[in-house]
Amino acid sequence: MSRFAGWTGDFRGFFLGLKANNNKDYFQAHRRQYEDAVKAPMVALLAELEPEFGPARLSRPNRDIRFAADKSPYKTNIYASARDGGYVALDATGLTAAGGRYMMEPAQLARYRVCVAADGSGRKVVALVDALRERGYEINEAELKRVPPPFGQDHPRGGLLRLKQLIYWRTWKAGPWIATPEALERVREAWRDGAALNAWFAKHVDTE
Repeated sequence: MSRFAGWTGDFRGFFLGLKANNNKDYFQAHRRQYEDAVKAPMVALLAELEPEFGPARLSRPNRDIRFAADKSPYKTNIYASARDGGYVALDATGLTAAGGRYMMEPAQLARYRVCVAADGSGRKVVALVDALRERGYEINEAELKRVPPPFGQDHPRGGLLRLKQLIYWRTWKAGPWIATPEALERVREAWRDGAALNAWFAKHVDTE
């Protein structure tokens, strides 16, 4: 396995071409470009992160269009998520690193709300989210307009209680750095910054 050197090929050209020609003919004609300029660097990046963050699941290029209104067959990005790290995605515009919990299962969401409402664990997660904001990460907005029962509408952590997912992320526009190992370091730093939040979820939410 080659060490990660950055996305040194024309990944941007591949994605822009695919966006304009999202069909099997284009993808098959540019499959080697996808394999070399897009997928291979992502696989190398994940391999270097695995000792610290565990194995990752890499996306397939095909979209699941069975129940989608948009029938374009191919994704215009590549992404992966690591067991103990977070999420990383590349598209024509640049690179995104993220973490937290996306679309929690009903049982997880119920445990999340109980722990947010509880004084000790609730204050802790507020501090973790505030620290990520201070570091420049974005946090998703609340999906619910009202605090769900049985919690009061005036609960001091009502904003977090109105979430169905809790995600932090940072996106960097593509520049010369993306063709260097700096891209790896940016993802590594983002996942490390979210390690305490991941630990909070592992302790309070992921298991009963």
